[in-house]
Amino acid sequence: MKKKYIVTLTPEERPMLRVMLSRGKAAARKLMHARILLKADVSAGRPALSDEAIAEEVEAGRATVERVRRQFVEGGLEAALERRKPRREYCRKLDGDGEAHLIALACSQAPEGRRRWTLRLLADRMVALEQVDHLSHETVRAVLKKTNSSLG
Repeated sequence: MKKKYIVTLTPEERPMLRVMLSRGKAAARKLMHARILLKADVSAGRPALSDEAIAEEVEAGRATVERVRRQFVEGGLEAALERRKPRREYCRKLDGDGEAHLIALACSQAPEGRRRWTLRLLADRMVALEQVDHLSHETVRAVLKKTNSSLG
């Protein structure tokens, strides 16, 4: 089967990868990807190795070899060696003002019939006070854990 992503290293990239491997002072993932790129290189008249052969030589999976080839061809050497930034953005349920309200509520007197606030009670009260439309007890735990104030 003809390969879709052909790795052709430049004369500057090949020695740089060899030096990185000889030093061994990089992350294991980065070193493995450098080995894969050197084995997959078809420049200078070298024969092209199959993905299965490369995977066996560097003790990686065939899918990893395919992915490194694709990353190199589409994004260059840095894209193949470095981890990409996470694409997911986490939306905070409570901003600074909401956190301040939660902390003030946790420091206030516990509800009637209770000795102290529970995380679920705090979450329910924040919703009842219309600070947020929905709040998990885990979010309350994370916010209160972040604070250095004594809630006792």
